[in-house]
Amino acid sequence: MKAGLITLYGIANCDTIKKTRQWLNDQQVPYAFHDYKKQGIDAKLATQMLQALPLDELINKRGTTWRKLPAQVQTEFSADTALALMLAQPSVIRRPVLSDGQHWIVGHDEARLSAFIARKS
Repeated sequence: MKAGLITLYGIANCDTIKKTRQWLNDQQVPYAFHDYKKQGIDAKLATQMLQALPLDELINKRGTTWRKLPAQVQTEFSADTALALMLAQPSVIRRPVLSDGQHWIVGHDEARLSAFIARKS
């Protein structure tokens, strides 16, 4: 990730990602898009996310990917098991995740997105 450039992490066909991309385009905010389906996620990136964001914000426990996990994986899920889960099932990461290399934000909330973008100005 280039320092200062916003990177949007997600999956291209996700409706929330589409909405966030449209919002960024409407605000004329330059960004790079990292598609988990095409580019994957490596341990370094997943670790950065885990260090920067609360686990309950980062992992989507309401999504299809989480619901399809074996009960034992769900029951034993913790900060210790999160990295392996994120690497094996990137779709379990809540979308969108945005970063400028120093700050991170999760979710599509226009007020929070605006504050995140304003921090860069």
